[in-house]
Amino acid sequence: MLDLLFNVPVILKIIVSLASIIIFNKFLSNQIYGVIAGTVILAVWANYGFHYALTISWNRFSEIDNIFLLLVVFFIMILSSQMKESGLMDELVNYITGKYSRNKSIAILPAVIGLLPMPGGALFSAPLVGSCDVDNNIDASLKTRINYWFRHIWEYWWPLYPGVLLAIDISNLPVLIFIAALFPVTIISAVGAWFFLLRRLGPDVDSKRSGSIGYFLFLISPILIIISVYFILSAFVPVLSDVSKYLPIAIGIFLSGIYLQIIKPLSFFKWKKLFSPKNYLKMVVLVALIRIYGAFIEGRLPDGTFLMETLRAELSAIGISPYLLIMLIPFICGISTGIAIGTVGAAFPIVISLIGTSPDLNLLVSTTVLAYTFGHAGQLLSPVHVCLLVSNEYFKVSLGRSLVGLIKPVLVVLAAGFFLSRLYMGVL
Repeated sequence: MLDLLFNVPVILKIIVSLASIIIFNKFLSNQIYGVIAGTVILAVWANYGFHYALTISWNRFSEIDNIFLLLVVFFIMILSSQMKESGLMDELVNYITGKYSRNKSIAILPAVIGLLPMPGGALFSAPLVGSCDVDNNIDASLKTRINYWFRHIWEYWWPLYPGVLLAIDISNLPVLIFIAALFPVTIISAVGAWFFLLRRLGPDVDSKRSGSIGYFLFLISPILIIISVYFILSAFVPVLSDVSKYLPIAIGIFLSGIYLQIIKPLSFFKWKKLFSPKNYLKMVVLVALIRIYGAFIEGRLPDGTFLMETLRAELSAIGISPYLLIMLIPFICGISTGIAIGTVGAAFPIVISLIGTSPDLNLLVSTTVLAYTFGHAGQLLSPVHVCLLVSNEYFKVSLGRSLVGLIKPVLVVLAAGFFLSRLYMGVL
C-alpha cells in the first residue's frame, strides 16, 4: 500500500502539496502554516528523507542569493514605511488620484512600481493601492487582485526582469524581437484586468486637477533611483551580480532610503517606530519558507533526477504531443515555483529542446511566446508566488479567495499567448 502511495505521479504530489497550502491557509488563517504544510507534504511524499530534506532546506536558506532576497524584502518594507511616514507616499497618491480617476489610479500605481524588478514588490505598491480607497469601501480581495495583477503587467517583456533575460538567453532570440513579440500580451493583460477586475470597482470618480511632470518625477524619484542604480550596477559593475543577482537591487533600495532621508528627513523617534513592527519578521519568514518550498520543486530527488525532469518524462509517457507539452510544462512549472526565473529555468531548456536544434524564426518566436505566457499564467495562479502572499498578508485576504478571482483574467492571458503564437507562426 505504501509503495503504491509513493509511486503516484509527480504531478499529483505537486498538486496536493499546493492544494494543502491553500487549505491550511483557509482553516488556520495563517499563510506561514500553509507553506510549511505544503513543503512537508511534498518532501515526505517525494521521498526526500529527513536528513536530505534538512540539507536541502538549509542549503536554500543559507545560500547567498536567498540572504540578499530576504534583505531586499526587508528593505522594501522599510522604504515603503519611510515613504509613508515622510508623507511622500501620500503626495504621490494625491498626485495620481488628482490627475486621474480613482479606478485608473488604483491600477497605475502598482504598474509604476511594477517597473522595479524586485521580489515581493507588490508589498511596496499595496499601501499605494490601499490609499486610493479613501472611504475603505472597496472589497479587500479586489484590492489584492488589482495590486497583484498590475504589479506584473510588464514582466512579459521588460528587460530588467531576470526571468525575461533568462528566457532571451535560453531561446536565443534577439532582444528586440523578444520584446516586440511579447509586448502585446501586456496590453491584452491590462484589458482583461479592466474587464474582470477594474469594472468591479463601481462608478468611477473623475478628477478635475492636473499636475506638472516635474513634480511627478520628484514624487517617484526614490523609485527612479532604484531603477537607475540597478541598471548602472548591473551594466558597469557586473561583479556585484556575480555575488548575488539581488545585490544591485538591494543597494538601489538602500541608497534610495538614504536619499529619501535627505529630502524628507524623519526624526529618531519615527525611525524607532519604523523598526518596531513584528510584521517585518513575519513577512521575511514567509518569503524564506516559500524559497525552501521552491528548493524541493527545483532540486534533485534522492535517485539523482530532477523533480521537473520526472514530471516531463511522465507527461511524455502518456502520449501528450510536443505542442501540448510546450504549454503544460511551463504552466505547471509556473504554478509550482511561483517565480519567473524558476519557471523559465526549469521549463525553457525542455521546451526549446522539443523544437529541435535549428528551428526557423517563426517556430522559435511562436514557441517562446507560447511557453512564456503559459509559464507566467501559471505563476499568477501559484499559491507560492511571493507577491500574491504578501498582498494577501497586507490586505488580510485568504489565499483561496484571491486565486479564484484571478482565474478569468489569467484565461485572457492564456488565450493571448495561444493566439499570438499561432499568429507569429504564420506571419513571421
